[in-house]
Amino acid sequence: MEAIKPIKTERDYKLALQQMESLFHAKPNTKEGDILELLALVIEDYEDKNYKIESLTPLEALKCEMEEQGLSQTSLAQRIGMSKSTISEILQGKKQMSVRFMKYLHNDLGISGNVLLAG
Repeated sequence: MEAIKPIKTERDYKLALQQMESLFHAKPNTKEGDILELLALVIEDYEDKNYKIESLTPLEALKCEMEEQGLSQTSLAQRIGMSKSTISEILQGKKQMSVRFMKYLHNDLGISGNVLLAG
């Protein structure tokens, strides 16, 4: 196995991923486990620089969570005790999310508070 070095190209990145995959089940505190840990660090560094993932807006997060949980506007309205028209206005960006609504999204739907407060 060759020495771990910074990832500078897409080819280096793909090779590092392959190497990581081959060591994926390495036990901690072993030579292989240490190599896996170092690979994870250089891969993360490369991905942070080259594959930046933009944060979702609160509205995008709500729409994604509704889709993942199979919630319609009606079922979300019933679940939270709001009118369907209010949910519709929020989803269309016509109405701001209230603090109560954001608390519900965080506590009951699991949307990160950081995402909800970013908007």
